[in-house]
Amino acid sequence: MSQITTIILASWFAGLAAFAGGVIAWATNGKNTVRKREVTHGIIAFGGGILIVAVAFALLPKAMIVLSPAGLGAAFCAGGLFFCFLDARLSRRGDTKAQFMAMLIDFLPEALALGAVFGQDHRLGVLLAAFIGAQNLPEGFNAFREMTSVGIRSRVAVMTLLAVSLLGPVAAATGYFFLRDQVQLTAFIMTFAGGGIMYLIFQDIAPQSKIRQHWIPALGGVLGFAVGMIGKQLVH
Repeated sequence: MSQITTIILASWFAGLAAFAGGVIAWATNGKNTVRKREVTHGIIAFGGGILIVAVAFALLPKAMIVLSPAGLGAAFCAGGLFFCFLDARLSRRGDTKAQFMAMLIDFLPEALALGAVFGQDHRLGVLLAAFIGAQNLPEGFNAFREMTSVGIRSRVAVMTLLAVSLLGPVAAATGYFFLRDQVQLTAFIMTFAGGGIMYLIFQDIAPQSKIRQHWIPALGGVLGFAVGMIGKQLVH
């Protein structure tokens, strides 16, 4: 199998995780019991744990070698500010697709970096694809619940998530053909995405993972980080 074929398949499967999350949400879209809320919030926390791992172990380590301290800080903060701006803009407009948009602006820069990284470090590319897929699962789950809560039919919601998965190969192929020799630019994109993800964790994901008088769901974050940490160790 050629490298570009591997990249396209890896990025597509990572995107399909969002579709899988939507299907799971559809299959469990019944009575809102206490146990169901615990599971839902645990899944959200798990996604937050995976995202922290993606930033700490996949996006930033190589960038910290390539970029200067000033460049690293500027790129990371720029990512956080950009995602903050988009989040505030969506909120002011009363947009009901904030989770869906967050998934898109999270997935696309990472897929772009994935394509670029594969040309430089195959193992890191595989790890990044795994992290993207792991975080897309709970994001797809949340996006489905958000879309159906405003009247979008379940079938339309899951087909939308399936369509989003096709954007992964496009972004990854773009990164592979145009960024694989651009080490500095790739490092900037990865750091920029890392800053945006860190904003999303504290603004959207962590607050949603908590249920008053329930403590188990937060352990999902610990599990998510543990899974990512072990995955990082296994590919090295």
